[in-house]
Amino acid sequence: MPDLTRRNALRTATLGGTAAALAAAPSLARAAATQPDTPSTPGTTPAGQHLPENNPYAHLLRDTSGDEWRAKMAPGSTLAKAYEDWERIEPDKPLPPGRPGVDYTPVVTPNNGSLPFEIRDGVKVFHLIAEEVQHRFAEGLEAYTWGYNGVTQGPTIEAVEGERVRIYVTNRLPAPTTVHWHGFILPHGMDGVSGLEQAPILPGETFKYEWTIRQNGTFMYHSHHDTMTQEGMGLTGMFIVHPRRELYPASGPGALGPEVDRDFAIMLQTWFMPPGTHRPDPFSMMFNLFTMNAHVMPDTEPLVARLGQRVRIRFGNLSAVHHHPIHLHGYEFAVTAEDGRRIPPEDQDIQATIFVPVGRTKDIELVGIYEGDWVFHCHMTHHIMTQMMHFTNTVGMNPAGLDEKVQELLPDFMTMGNAGMNDRTGRPMHPIPENSRPMYKGMGPYGKVSVAGMANLLKIRRNVTDEMLANNTDPGMYRGPRATQALPVSPEEMRAAGLTTERLASR
Repeated sequence: MPDLTRRNALRTATLGGTAAALAAAPSLARAAATQPDTPSTPGTTPAGQHLPENNPYAHLLRDTSGDEWRAKMAPGSTLAKAYEDWERIEPDKPLPPGRPGVDYTPVVTPNNGSLPFEIRDGVKVFHLIAEEVQHRFAEGLEAYTWGYNGVTQGPTIEAVEGERVRIYVTNRLPAPTTVHWHGFILPHGMDGVSGLEQAPILPGETFKYEWTIRQNGTFMYHSHHDTMTQEGMGLTGMFIVHPRRELYPASGPGALGPEVDRDFAIMLQTWFMPPGTHRPDPFSMMFNLFTMNAHVMPDTEPLVARLGQRVRIRFGNLSAVHHHPIHLHGYEFAVTAEDGRRIPPEDQDIQATIFVPVGRTKDIELVGIYEGDWVFHCHMTHHIMTQMMHFTNTVGMNPAGLDEKVQELLPDFMTMGNAGMNDRTGRPMHPIPENSRPMYKGMGPYGKVSVAGMANLLKIRRNVTDEMLANNTDPGMYRGPRATQALPVSPEEMRAAGLTTERLASR
């Protein structure tokens, strides 16, 4: 497979192919034919978009202002507050598009990147291309997956609260598809459920999604046509909406809180890849690949921050059936948002493990006050293995002589697991099939790292340059001062502490 990294693919991407993609005009005509003839509503043409008076989206814009719905809710209730937040932005009066590095700090998506965009007549325009991808989960483990714009999972989409987005979706798959914008408040016909809310996008067609974003937070996007198959093949992505800070008070109730220095997005996902195969099996109810941004540790790109910086990590989970409790070593953190809605500071829980159910997003924030390579991983113990399959339980068994006897019939036979799956000290590794991955693989400064699968590292360093931060450059492995390390104890130290192996055994 060609050596094509996600970041390089996205950096060289442009919207130049959009015009050619739109040559598939019959698809737009077919989609329009499925919509009932509804006259446009005078006075509802989005003011900032230069759209025609007969804008086909105008009749979808609904005025949620007024007192009708307020009577249905208790004043000050959480739901009433949510509706009031949506009213902050009028759908027919979008605000100017936000600019990266000026109006917001761009998100870092490790092992991936953000989707390029253009500004056209006050609208932020994106182009997603659904297609087959040659993807590398890890060194030695590659697969033919599905994705967007040459990467699996798809690139992160970044927008700003209040702006209008237009997203063209071109289908280069062998099957129909759609895109669902997970968690967004938007017109019914833009929601992306195939057959119910829109006609499917057939191979070779291009559809257009367009709406004014009235929220901010962490969201996702994914196929909603043959969802089990298409999500299981990789048609997923993160969608980040940055707040328009001038809409919020600087302090007190409703304030957004401190701005973060480092902002990361992580998609959690599960796959089944039998050893030796080259394509995920989306129909299986077994799963043996547990990924962060479609990579397994140690091939996950670390999250790099400078000592003292405020860090946000956004998690989204589009696994088929698995929830994931993500535990961060060495830190406690505040849970600052759920499903795109920020939690008031007084209600934010302090945790060391964040539970991320299927279909949900969670944001956490911390200040990097301790240097180190701090691992964070799913605490479902099988989820920190890679390509684990069913084995006969041999823990505690004495394999003496067994290998030699069985090897008379099966020359490659080797007993595995009698002292655990990671204890191969002094013994050769069992040969694995081509295009497969050992359950643990990765070396740290002190030996083999006993974490793989759905895991990554938060690397907090004192001497990290601005250029390293801009590129999320790995600063290498951390070795702390010797006085801060767990070290072997000598017999003399044990005697001085009043410890003997006999006493320890008797306890």
